[in-house]
Amino acid sequence: MKIIYKETFVVRLEKQLKYISENSPKSAKKLKTEFIQRIKTNPDNPYLFRKSIYFENDSVRDLIHKGYTIVFRINENQIEIFGLTRFQENPTN
Repeated sequence: MKIIYKETFVVRLEKQLKYISENSPKSAKKLKTEFIQRIKTNPDNPYLFRKSIYFENDSVRDLIHKGYTIVFRINENQIEIFGLTRFQENPTN
């Protein structure tokens, strides 16, 4: 399956990494690398991840990593990564 990174995810990720890099640029870079590696394990069995607690849709799943929730939608031949949250109600705002 092809992985698509939606703008909502990219903006939130960049914002979070910028915040972390203010104290530790090395930690921000490491977290970004870990996120990308974790997401790339996703295409083989995306339905193994839990059904999203934020959406009432079986094709929307939550990938949990170090307290962050990466929200993605499974379409026919692609996975859309569109949300990132940590202790927030809405992963796209």
